[in-house]
Amino acid sequence: MAQEWTQITEPQDIRLVVADMDGTLLDGESKLPASFWDMLKKLDERGIPFVPASGRQFQTLEDMFGDHSETMSFIAENGNVVSYKGDIIEVHGVGKDITRTTIDAVEHAVEQGKYNIGLVICGLHSAYIQRIDQPFVDECKKYYHSLTEVEDLHDVLALEDETFLKLAIFDFSDAEAMARDLLVPIVHSPYTYTVSGAHWVDIMNEKTDKAQGVVALQKALHVTPEQTAVFGDYLNDAGMLKEAKFSFAMANGHDGVKEAANYIAPANTEEGVMKVIDAIVA
Repeated sequence: MAQEWTQITEPQDIRLVVADMDGTLLDGESKLPASFWDMLKKLDERGIPFVPASGRQFQTLEDMFGDHSETMSFIAENGNVVSYKGDIIEVHGVGKDITRTTIDAVEHAVEQGKYNIGLVICGLHSAYIQRIDQPFVDECKKYYHSLTEVEDLHDVLALEDETFLKLAIFDFSDAEAMARDLLVPIVHSPYTYTVSGAHWVDIMNEKTDKAQGVVALQKALHVTPEQTAVFGDYLNDAGMLKEAKFSFAMANGHDGVKEAANYIAPANTEEGVMKVIDAIVA
């Protein structure tokens, strides 16, 4: 059972910090807290890399961190894109068959009026959407700054220079319940789906998640799990929490994430990541 973070009573030999974004690092308005920049400066001065790990697009993460992104590493698209100091070192993806099947399943469900959902094909160069009503587009733009609207998502399959990373479905209601009904019949090995938020579900390669990104960066940096701190709040974070001794589920996190973590951190709205790092990094 996870302990409260206050049980760590002295600074630790932390050499890598990885944090999910939404519900973890970001505040209640999905923005970087003012105190984040002081934490980043502290880590930089000590030579400790800070790595955002998110379902968000790589280009979106670069935009969020501005000039700092040039020297940062990222785990983007839930582990499908991993960068190390500006260079992309890993790319994973899904095939055209599962992409076509998912397009058809979502279209059929929408036509039947069964779910209020929309599909995003997440490519390495851009994300692609067919649904263009403003509420849906606004949700997509939060996570995909490089976003292309198309008349028919089937046309995206013909793009020869694009790599399909994952398939993201936004549900204006309950994504987890929708996925059990709509995706269980169509998503099989070598693919799986992960619930990445209350309204988002990602279809990905079953061997890919944020944990893979953490391991890749640990190897690149010659850092051990005992020297790694990881923070997360939702089910798509559970895997990477297992790659760190100092694994923290946010107080506002999903119960499944709290079961996977060794410690509980204060909520994202209480700047929990910053509080913990300030205490455990000398």
